Amino acid sequence: MTRVAAIDCGTNSIRLLVADADPATGELVDLDRRMTIVRLGQGVDRTGRLAPDALERTFAACREYAAIVKEHGAERLRFVATSASRDAENRDEFVRGVLDILGVEPEVISGDQEAEFSFTGATKELTGRDDLAKPYLVVDIGGGSTEFVVGEDHVRAARSVDIGCVRMTERHLVHDGGVGDPPAPEQVAAIRADIEAALDLAEESVPLREARTLVGLAGSVTTVSAIAQDLPEYDSEAIHHSRVSYERVREITERLLSATHAERAAIPSMHPGRVDVIGAGALVLLSVMERIGADEVVVSEHDILDGIAWSVA
Repeated sequence: MTRVAAIDCGTNSIRLLVADADPATGELVDLDRRMTIVRLGQGVDRTGRLAPDALERTFAACREYAAIVKEHGAERLRFVATSASRDAENRDEFVRGVLDILGVEPEVISGDQEAEFSFTGATKELTGRDDLAKPYLVVDIGGGSTEFVVGEDHVRAARSVDIGCVRMTERHLVHDGGVGDPPAPEQVAAIRADIEAALDLAEESVPLREARTLVGLAGSVTTVSAIAQDLPEYDSEAIHHSRVSYERVREITERLLSATHAERAAIPSMHPGRVDVIGAGALVLLSVMERIGADEVVVSEHDILDGIAWSVA
């Protein structure tokens, strides 16, 4: 066993996994897995820069994570940063801050690398299951971008497109400093148009419709699963490898997009940091299912974070 630590810093959240990895058996045993909503990508689509308060929220989480990594005695640490820090003019400021706190430089990876990690993390433990046909389509709906990966045991084709839940919310739903309550139909239509255009782009290089099993990753998808199961609180064990039908995803998406902020916030399994962006994230998932004709989505709690951990191990 090798004790490793992985940090995934995305547009909306920063997550830590400390685990014991056994490459011989393919087993990854969690010691600590946590997520903090930091909204690093706040305003990036509009300004092209990381906001000072967004950086401070992120650095505060990094200080907390540094203590946890030290406490567990992880032998290796890898810090991967995704869409927001890839797009920002002042990303050097972000890199210096992380290096000072954690002693490692964040790797601002490409969308293709993101896809590779997501696929490995999501599918490594599905090997040998005869109830899930290959090829898989792994869809990782992040804050700034969404990754599409098709493969059997390894990645065959991948594409990252800019239709994350935060980016779509800030681009189309924010008005006078707040999100529409509920969003107007024309705002929802504008998001849908962006998603459809991005799916066209993804299909230029990824055979989305060849997939036999759709695997959905990240907070928008796991939250939809929690709502579908009427969970009294967020429960990772109940969510991991759950299956949600197309009809249920459609019902939930319509409900979220017609709800007020207060109604979304009152959902027991809803993380406070997702209240404003969950509608856009659910709409991305629904649009993907409609594009490929998927009857259901298999929901995975294991994703890019697990893929990063395996790359270290």
